[in-house]
Amino acid sequence: MTALDAQPTRITVGPQLSRRQFIGSTATLSLCAIIPTGLLAASSATQRIVVRADAEIGVVRPEFHAHFAEHLGSCVYGGLWVGRKSSIPNIDGYRKQAVDYLRELGVPVLRWPGGCYADDYHWRDGIGPVEQRPKRVNIHWGGYIEDGSFGTHEFIGLCRLLGAEPYLAGNVGSGSPRELRDWIEYCNMPSGSTLAEERIRNGATDPFRVHYWGVGNENWGCGGWMRPEVYGTLYRQFSVYLREFGGTKPFLVASGPNGNDRKWTRGFMDTLDGGSPGGLSMHYYESGPDPATEFSADHMSQQLATFKKVEDAVVEQRAILDGYRDGHKIGLILDEWGVWDKIPEEDEKRYGKLWMQSTMRSAVAAGLGLNIFNRQADKLFMCNIAQIVNVLQSLLLTDGPEGKSCIRTSTYHAFALFKPHRSKTAVRVETQDSSPLSVSVSASKSEKELVVSFVNPRHDADFEIDCTLRGSTAKEAKAQILHDPDWNACNTFENPNRLLPQTHTVALDGSRLRMDLPRLSVATVTISTA
Repeated sequence: MTALDAQPTRITVGPQLSRRQFIGSTATLSLCAIIPTGLLAASSATQRIVVRADAEIGVVRPEFHAHFAEHLGSCVYGGLWVGRKSSIPNIDGYRKQAVDYLRELGVPVLRWPGGCYADDYHWRDGIGPVEQRPKRVNIHWGGYIEDGSFGTHEFIGLCRLLGAEPYLAGNVGSGSPRELRDWIEYCNMPSGSTLAEERIRNGATDPFRVHYWGVGNENWGCGGWMRPEVYGTLYRQFSVYLREFGGTKPFLVASGPNGNDRKWTRGFMDTLDGGSPGGLSMHYYESGPDPATEFSADHMSQQLATFKKVEDAVVEQRAILDGYRDGHKIGLILDEWGVWDKIPEEDEKRYGKLWMQSTMRSAVAAGLGLNIFNRQADKLFMCNIAQIVNVLQSLLLTDGPEGKSCIRTSTYHAFALFKPHRSKTAVRVETQDSSPLSVSVSASKSEKELVVSFVNPRHDADFEIDCTLRGSTAKEAKAQILHDPDWNACNTFENPNRLLPQTHTVALDGSRLRMDLPRLSVATVTISTA
């Protein structure tokens, strides 16, 4: 997460949009060459799609559904963490309802403590007896006082409750190689060293075995306002000291570009000259000029069209990395993404900084992003939506730092519809339209199952899906859909279940699948195969 004076890419697409075909080795192919023109013109409401189960892309890594929690607003304090003495139902200080909902969904990876906060966070401030932890000013997000009560041990405890892999973002902007090196030893060394024994005295006999380590965050902006060559030099220096302890080898994630900033990526890679990181982090937000529940049709269409640019960025950044000698070894990580709408001041005063509602439009946006990750499964390593509770495009909302209510958002339900794709093999999909607001599709398969997800981002068009399945013999199909014709519809504390996935009618005739896809909907079809 970036401070407001150093925001990552938040592109608003103008009303005149290019309809050119996807460039490069994209996973969505044109049907124009294989379907006669007259057939395509037969019904403007029919979308003909081919799912190629015989054309594999790559594994849909569960890490594509990873998450992000920053010390920002009420994401951590009042969201995930209420404290052990709170009257709010909790599990050793963690909000029970949030834990229950997130366990049900599954959280593969959780990134913490930032965001911008990471490059001004010193990990020793968050260990030891809580009453002895120093109080620090959060310079990025409102200047409020952090009491340090949620630190490394509390974060690891949350990850273990959720079954999530921890991803720690280290301090490069205001920290030192020694500080980050010591954090890794503190977390991962089993025993014997002074740092390991300190962790044991602080209550953790077993090492934390943290695998993912971010070496800074947005160092082009709030992480130090650096040039890529400066950051590249610092990364090289830091990486020398970030070693394996106790058999846990750190997977280092370098600070990558703001959106599709080719200059940053090339400048970093040119400076690197060996010692490649495990991953390169790209951040890409889709901005909106309206409050979440007050979008106009035009502004919604502009925001949703931006996802075409996100997919282009994934393809182009992957190509840049692959152009370097060892670049193919570097995983492309989109560890901050999602819609960033205008935040009403009264909502922030009541609920916390960057508290944002999630609407039917937001769910469509989530579906567009998750479809991209499936289609580009061979180009991505991890993706973390921003953020997990209360902040921006969150999965859960609570009613303020002291609030007892906790509800699932439309984005939560969009992720639930895509959960069946996890760990399957993504396969290619051919569509007749590659324009930014066309029907979005992705598919994946396992030995006995084929999963296809559809997103209709149009507010003014319903479609009939006519989907041909190739390379797989279908036996039975079931569908679920998330839909509301009001793009500003949302789940509220008064009506928490307005937007819920519903059973949807789907017809299967041999290798053909047919169903209706209404405007502003996200649908997943699960097909049993022979």
